[in-house]
Amino acid sequence: MTHDPQNTCILVGAGMDCGKRRRGCVMGPDAYRTAGLVETLTDLGWQVDDRGNVNGPLAPGPAPAGQLHAFDETVIWTRMLTDAALNACRDGFPVFMGGDHALSLGTVNGVAQYAREQGRPLFVLWLDAHPDINTPQTTASGNLHGTPIAYLTGQAGFDGFDPVVAPIAPENVCFIGLRSVDRPERDAITATGMRAIDMRYIDERGIAAPLNEFLTHVAAANGILHVSLDVDFLDPAIAPAVGTTVPGGATFREAHLVMEMLHDSGLVGSLDLVELNPFLDERGKTASLMVDLTASLFGRCVFDRPTRGFA
Repeated sequence: MTHDPQNTCILVGAGMDCGKRRRGCVMGPDAYRTAGLVETLTDLGWQVDDRGNVNGPLAPGPAPAGQLHAFDETVIWTRMLTDAALNACRDGFPVFMGGDHALSLGTVNGVAQYAREQGRPLFVLWLDAHPDINTPQTTASGNLHGTPIAYLTGQAGFDGFDPVVAPIAPENVCFIGLRSVDRPERDAITATGMRAIDMRYIDERGIAAPLNEFLTHVAAANGILHVSLDVDFLDPAIAPAVGTTVPGGATFREAHLVMEMLHDSGLVGSLDLVELNPFLDERGKTASLMVDLTASLFGRCVFDRPTRGFA
């Protein structure tokens, strides 16, 4: 079947479970499929090319406290997902179904290489309770899912990883939803000038204003925008299926507003869905919410939203 790249969604399963010690994210890609992601996108008029799951290495047993967990496996995943992302970007709009947030070491790296091919800057919107800007030297947990932004912006300390050939300018990164930030991360954000919108800022100003300011910046630069959506961006009361829950996250309406504004902007070219651990879910409600949020990004209007029942 011939696909129109302008109207084709490329699904790439990335059940990476190496970025942290608590297992379960390996089941994420199939949970999204079970929750109806393919059917949802098709109903919205998109052609869907599901490329299955990247066959990366399995997570090893937990590393001892104070040591990096699954370093070698993460390097391999990063290399594989960089290639998969670059190829997917050339064929349509990729959605990377994770998998823990360490997958972004590869997915965003591949998207950045594609943006460089297009002669356009890449911007990254990081919807997350955590900024994930530790390095292998500064991480206190040893979990590499807390390091992607440092790697992608070309920070030092990633010996053993492939060099980043298209580093993202720090000022092109925007965090929204922050509420758990390590001291080295706070120092790095301040030093590099990244945009960091925490939940207090959102409480005081709302979520639309800072997002609109960032989108205006992306549009003015003729940029391509990658969105990385972590389940823990959301309040755990509505999205419990994540191993890094932090109270006080985005509400149902705040999250949908973000995705609706992103759709309206026309700037988004790729998406990560990360940290879904179906083992921790309640009758699939987190997976279903993440699919609904993806639908809003891909054009579902408020009036088109179906009623859901979990009885």
